[in-house]
Amino acid sequence: MSGNLVASMVRSGLYTRVIGKRIRFFQQLTSTMDQAHLYADLCIDEGTVVIAESQRSSRGRLGRTWISKPGNLYLSVVLYPDEAGLPLIGIIAALAVKKSIFKNTGVRPDIKWPNDILINGRKVAGILVESTIIADQIKYAIVGIGINISLKQEDLGELVASATSLDVALGYEVSRENILRTLLQELDSFYFGIKRGMSPIEEWRESLSTLSKRVSVDYMGLRVEGIAEDIDDLGNLIVKTDSGELVTLTSGDVTLAKDNTELQLPNINDPTN
Repeated sequence: MSGNLVASMVRSGLYTRVIGKRIRFFQQLTSTMDQAHLYADLCIDEGTVVIAESQRSSRGRLGRTWISKPGNLYLSVVLYPDEAGLPLIGIIAALAVKKSIFKNTGVRPDIKWPNDILINGRKVAGILVESTIIADQIKYAIVGIGINISLKQEDLGELVASATSLDVALGYEVSRENILRTLLQELDSFYFGIKRGMSPIEEWRESLSTLSKRVSVDYMGLRVEGIAEDIDDLGNLIVKTDSGELVTLTSGDVTLAKDNTELQLPNINDPTN
């Protein structure tokens, strides 16, 4: 699809309260994250969305690069959350991506903690949250979202075994205008929810494919191995190691054990356990 993605989307109708009220579209950027940071430093309106048709130097979590060819979705959103809301930004972004894909395709993606969106075990979307805090005060947060819409298998190169796109996974062309519009509406709804004190944690818990699995997590230079037992009220992962220790992880790179089979954990509400 060519042309201005935003113009096409707006003509179809975007109904949000904050997210997407101001949208900046670029044919090419170094990265939407960098541009969003520039806008946020100028105190641009909350909910401003920066979208690029392609990026020259996009980035993902842990400093990884992201393939940024035209025809996919690359966007960043400027937010001004409070202290309670900041840890939930990545969570609501992942849930919004999952809902957008489901509502437009009927496919329900998995979420691998902390915020990789998977279809059939392959990554189709990623999320990056960066924040600026000055003198213990949250100045702003930027949430970056990349969704592979139309990448071909040959575009994925060495990532073909671990990544995919909606078109490849589903076998037909998916409307990225519809994905984008629904994504912004869902993110708007979730963001208003956390502003009102509503927690997305239960929905997050139900959406995670990581729980009950044996995992290896690289975290702050250490490797933690064990069973992903649960998440806490901030969405941090709780891993039970082989020694029985419960370790709470705020971030990290999760790998599922190759011979993983889902474990049935005891019901903590069952008095027989």
